[in-house]
Amino acid sequence: MFNDKYVNEYLNIIKEDEEFYYKDYLDMQEKVRNSSAIYKGQPIPVTYQGLFYDEENKKDFQYMSDMLMSITRKITKKYIEDENYRKHFKFDKRLEDLIIHDPGYDVPVPIGRYDVFYSGRDNFKFVEFNTDGSSAMNEDNTIGQIMLQTKAIKEMEKRYNYKMTNVDLINSWAKISLDLYQRNKKTDKIPNVAIVDALEIGTPYEFREFKKAYEKLGAKCEIVDIKDLEYRDNKLVYKDFDIDLVYRRIVTVELMERYDEIKPFIDAYYDNAFMMIGSFRSQIMHYKLTYKIFRLEDTRSILSDKENEFLDKHIPYTEEFKTKEDLEEVVNNKDGYILKPIDSYASHGIVTGRDFKDKEEYRKVLEKILDTGYIYQKYHVMDPLKFVEFTKEGKIKSDRFGAVVGMFIYDEKFIAPYTRIGQDNLISGARDYYTAPNIFIEK
Repeated sequence: MFNDKYVNEYLNIIKEDEEFYYKDYLDMQEKVRNSSAIYKGQPIPVTYQGLFYDEENKKDFQYMSDMLMSITRKITKKYIEDENYRKHFKFDKRLEDLIIHDPGYDVPVPIGRYDVFYSGRDNFKFVEFNTDGSSAMNEDNTIGQIMLQTKAIKEMEKRYNYKMTNVDLINSWAKISLDLYQRNKKTDKIPNVAIVDALEIGTPYEFREFKKAYEKLGAKCEIVDIKDLEYRDNKLVYKDFDIDLVYRRIVTVELMERYDEIKPFIDAYYDNAFMMIGSFRSQIMHYKLTYKIFRLEDTRSILSDKENEFLDKHIPYTEEFKTKEDLEEVVNNKDGYILKPIDSYASHGIVTGRDFKDKEEYRKVLEKILDTGYIYQKYHVMDPLKFVEFTKEGKIKSDRFGAVVGMFIYDEKFIAPYTRIGQDNLISGARDYYTAPNIFIEK
């Protein structure tokens, strides 16, 4: 297993002096508690290890990224050009119009996190595509930089002559997004940037880090609630701040719920008064029903044989949860499926049959959500990865954890993974988990 060969080396180092490294682990935890790695007001949970990966794995991630980006371009083009194809998605007409509107650049998904169970080039299964308001860069980089300073990592670098880095996800995005603006506007001008979300549900610590990154590059930047934007004199403005570039963090479902309250933003978008990254076209791949749409002949006919084979092998079977037949299929195969709201994020509303011991209790839950906008999806049993953790008594142990690897892709290029590990049937910020920051190993 790709991570495990490095874990064994790491574990042997820690076992040489458990007390010494346990004290270092406690020090690391204290640094995380006092950092900006905060989610919903709480420090991000960490163990004494990141996700170890190397050049071979990086090539795998780039291969996966290249395939996904090619598929995304073709499906997006089909959606824009073919009215009948658009019907498969069943989007609100207002959203459909926003997606069709030309955003001013040709990259359908300029920023995204593609979550996958990964065990090598030929053994991986995608979980979902977070192409809309992708987050968690700050927690990975903040914890990763703290982890690189731990005594065990320092000793591992020295002993095995490794160069170990936590790949930057904040500053790299700021630069890439400014480059996207300048490339497509054909200008050297540094734009005024607004990071836009519904701030009552946003991630303020992360936004502040992105603001700093933009300002380092010479851009003026504000963090803005979408309802506070105005459209004056052909400019999108916040107070007296003219906005050229919007880094959109508000997810589409939240934006559409506020549609009638944000007319200035919508009008300015249709008038091309600013450039927005990412555009509404990212919703096509973010949408969970798209996993079913991949199987349709309308989709397969526009993809290459290799692309169809890629989807057949690496996308779990997905179907709408609408009929009594669907209900019976899921109830009678309790451990075989996971159910998700068609358009949600942050693991809201997910139901896994494996969490229920009683089939009738499970049936009652399913009856409530039947035909309410859910998909059901084949549950993939992942290959667990080895991670180390300390007991409360300060003893080191290694254990097997399920790991969801989130591939961050910026401007269609793989940047770095973001990984959450856990031992529940669902690994997310809504359950017990650890964040395992990316630790890239060069020999």
